[in-house]
Amino acid sequence: MDCGGGGASDSKHRLNQQSGEPQRPLKVRRIEEIREQREEAEVGEKLESMKNPPKPGLQRYLVAVEYIGTRFSGSQQQTNQRTAMGVLQDAFQKFVGQPVSIFCSSRTDAGVHALSNVCHVDVERISKRKPGEVLQPHEPLVVRRAVNHFLLKEGDITVVDVRSVPSDFHARYKAQERTYYYRLLSGPEFLSTFERNRAWHVPEELNLQAMQEACKVLVGLHDFSSFRAAGCQANSPVRTLDELLVSDHASAPYFLSSIEREPTNFGAWDSSTCADNPDAPNVSEIDSNGFCQKFGMRRGHRCLVVKARARSFLYHQVRLLVGVLKCVGTGHLTVADVERILNAKTVTAASPMAPACGLYLGYVKYDLD
Repeated sequence: MDCGGGGASDSKHRLNQQSGEPQRPLKVRRIEEIREQREEAEVGEKLESMKNPPKPGLQRYLVAVEYIGTRFSGSQQQTNQRTAMGVLQDAFQKFVGQPVSIFCSSRTDAGVHALSNVCHVDVERISKRKPGEVLQPHEPLVVRRAVNHFLLKEGDITVVDVRSVPSDFHARYKAQERTYYYRLLSGPEFLSTFERNRAWHVPEELNLQAMQEACKVLVGLHDFSSFRAAGCQANSPVRTLDELLVSDHASAPYFLSSIEREPTNFGAWDSSTCADNPDAPNVSEIDSNGFCQKFGMRRGHRCLVVKARARSFLYHQVRLLVGVLKCVGTGHLTVADVERILNAKTVTAASPMAPACGLYLGYVKYDLD
């Protein structure tokens, strides 16, 4: 995939020239990336099969969960810390009546939310009347309802889908693609109570067109060392960013569903419909930005959503990308600066990282047919 703009081929090869490494054709780098991902998947599956060999009567379930990350110390289980997978594991153990292990597809940091994170768990259904007797596995709908019953008191995590899968299906290594969303609320007004810890409030106005142009520089196969935080355990900084775009979205006190998340301009009242809508404000009550100024109604923010889609991401890659895009939107960086940062291959060249509160793991794609 091209980086966008003229001289795309030259800019791709400059990545190797500036690093002082021997030049390698882009196709070779792509092959290396795919080989690394396959080797990681194969090693992971072998380790998993050695740790948990298939057992008669066990049913593996693929479980999709949504959660608000504010009160979680990330997704992965940690000693003496409340985590999304730790809470989910406790709920499963209450349902099953015995310990289970949860394996997550994608790690999220403290404060990061999930519209749909995916994990797998093995469940053996034992008869309560006749201990030791193994029964037929529960239907996925039964699992979903039962686990959600035990999650009710938590208030910030819910199972949204469950499916039975083969015993060798691994939530992490079978994932084909991951999609993240990042919400930015632009405008000088105080952030709504309902939006706190759910979005990054940027008081300045953001230049959407400039941000969209910057995305074109970053899409495709690159060495993303400049967007890789310290502590990243990936063997290579080379990744293929399949999609990176910024668009206007509805400014709502909750993050919209996949059907509702279509790019559009929802931020302001449409004054042309005021005459037909008795609840709409008068034209005189609409400010220069199109927001309602009627007494008692909150002044709105412009909501921009960054969408990032790839097979896998580096540690903090999305938040570092958003940090740079935000600076482009405010005018502190230009599109040429973004290319310079990418080619620098050092995280010290990037802008400050975007806060965790605006990041959402949106979707993990599998081949389930």
